[in-house]
Amino acid sequence: MSALQHGRCLCGAVTIEAVLAPEMGACFCDMCTRWSGSAMIGVDAEAETVTVRGPVKTYRSSPFAERAWCDTCGSNLWIRDDGKQYELMPGLFPNAGGARLTHVVYADRAPEGWNYAGEITRISATDYEKANPFVSEGDMP
Repeated sequence: MSALQHGRCLCGAVTIEAVLAPEMGACFCDMCTRWSGSAMIGVDAEAETVTVRGPVKTYRSSPFAERAWCDTCGSNLWIRDDGKQYELMPGLFPNAGGARLTHVVYADRAPEGWNYAGEITRISATDYEKANPFVSEGDMP
């Protein structure tokens, strides 16, 4: 397990301490790109290692997940599947907490020219949706 990482939102009103996974992933699904304004990149942290302080707002974005942000500055904080592990925004932590980008889901939906460098696993929408819960465009809130 990695060391405890200390992060914060843009204004510093929300602080987060967590033990982060060494790898992170990007997502180009419709919901994630709308929420983040780009590819949503997240780094996993088990719920029992996460401590959050400050003014957080949440939104139930699907039947199985919530998204959170700082109520003061609006910084995106996490997406969380039904109280299980967090997928924290890596920009909250210096140098993304040391995590490295290892995979991209919905890779076939990335805008032209958005190719992350290095040895990265790229998973198509079809392949991702075969094994994972998802929300289609027509089902979005």
